[in-house]
Amino acid sequence: MQDIYSAQDKIKEDLGLSKISVIRNTNYQRHGTKSYVHSLRRFGFQPTKPGPYFHIDRVKQHGVLPEQLKGAMGGIVHTERVLVKRIDGEDSDQTGEVTADDQQNDSMYICKIGVGTPPQTLLVDFDTGSADTWVFSTLQGKHAHGHNIFDPKKSKSFKKLSGKTWKIQYGDGSTASGDCGSDTLVVGGLSIKKQTIECASKLSRQFAESTSDGLLGLAWGKINTVIDSGEADPQATPVENMIKQDDIPKEAEIFTSAFYSSRDKNPESFYTFGFVDQELVKKSGQDIHWTEVDNSEGFWSVSSESCSINGESIDLSGNTAIADTGTTLALLSDKVVEKLYDQIPGATYDYLNQGYIFPASVKAEALPEFKVAVGDQEYVIQKEDLAFALTDDKENWYGGVQSRGMMPFDILGDTFLKSVYAVWDQGNRRLGLVPKIEEAQNLEPPPDSPDGDGGEKERIHSVDLVSEDSA
Repeated sequence: MQDIYSAQDKIKEDLGLSKISVIRNTNYQRHGTKSYVHSLRRFGFQPTKPGPYFHIDRVKQHGVLPEQLKGAMGGIVHTERVLVKRIDGEDSDQTGEVTADDQQNDSMYICKIGVGTPPQTLLVDFDTGSADTWVFSTLQGKHAHGHNIFDPKKSKSFKKLSGKTWKIQYGDGSTASGDCGSDTLVVGGLSIKKQTIECASKLSRQFAESTSDGLLGLAWGKINTVIDSGEADPQATPVENMIKQDDIPKEAEIFTSAFYSSRDKNPESFYTFGFVDQELVKKSGQDIHWTEVDNSEGFWSVSSESCSINGESIDLSGNTAIADTGTTLALLSDKVVEKLYDQIPGATYDYLNQGYIFPASVKAEALPEFKVAVGDQEYVIQKEDLAFALTDDKENWYGGVQSRGMMPFDILGDTFLKSVYAVWDQGNRRLGLVPKIEEAQNLEPPPDSPDGDGGEKERIHSVDLVSEDSA
């Protein structure tokens, strides 16, 4: 690794690369059920545990047949999977629309980037589960109040990509869409030239009400949503473009992430592009452990064939997991989740919360040691992250590990990623991890709980967060 570190040190000095400090979103209020609904929306899976939220296949008619023929011929029939919520209790067959208020629309972590020449500052989500890089833009008009907005006309390097459009759509009907252009993207001091920037022109409420000004996709470009004249035309992600540049050596074709809980007092979450934080690796006392990534579906998919609870191993032969910074919870098989909560005093599955909960009075020392494998090594999930959010009655914790439903793979979201320092080696198609565990485990309600600081928070806009960060 020393040769790799030396090459990274050189590129870091030559290009003036720096850590990208994660800005903690003060508008974010953690809520267990809303985070689970966000996952249902994001991945479109059918839950296996009972609860108000689930998917249905709804028939949708298209076509331009005359009205008198539609009844006889049915038009052109398509079905679409739609996320709905059950109304009037567990035994009711009545369903209603899943609204923005039912789910978590804000991100815990947002980061500063620059787009254009000169760079226009925006705050975006860094998402290893997406390959689109889209931003609020002047194409939106009035729907961008309080956001930092990219104006292509103010960038000397912007070039419109005629015919190219993009659209993201989820199971609850929420959408984001617009046109595309090419411009310079600046992240952590690194300038990525000719990056496809997806400029939003239409955003549904779920997107418009978030704090961030867009998203930076860190998956593989094959799942990018850009189309050209009606045909799929996936664009390269920022890291893929970074790799193509002549000034980036093979050793620097990476990005890294270190997340810390809002319960922790001192550490600051960060990303790096092009170099590893060697001090953090050294602090772990271990070498980086590498696992091959299967990117055939465009995601950071790794083998995860075991886990352990208080030292008792559970065989998960053939199991895989997607490492995803865009998901808050860890979603695992029912087999694993049931055994985990069997070891937590007072834990139970709750229909209304649609997840496992356990009493807020449980102390950290009473929680089990829970490890999840990535490749052939298991990593501890911190005990404080097993207690994700207080339920509405403030009497229980909503667990940070929940059911993956009918998905055939696990999702290792922030609940897992906060316990490791991750090196996302895109150039070599591998994921490197070292443990990153806090010495003291804190089960106090975190500051981003709805009542965590004693009252309702005043909402702050992204334009204000940029001003504060620059002060």
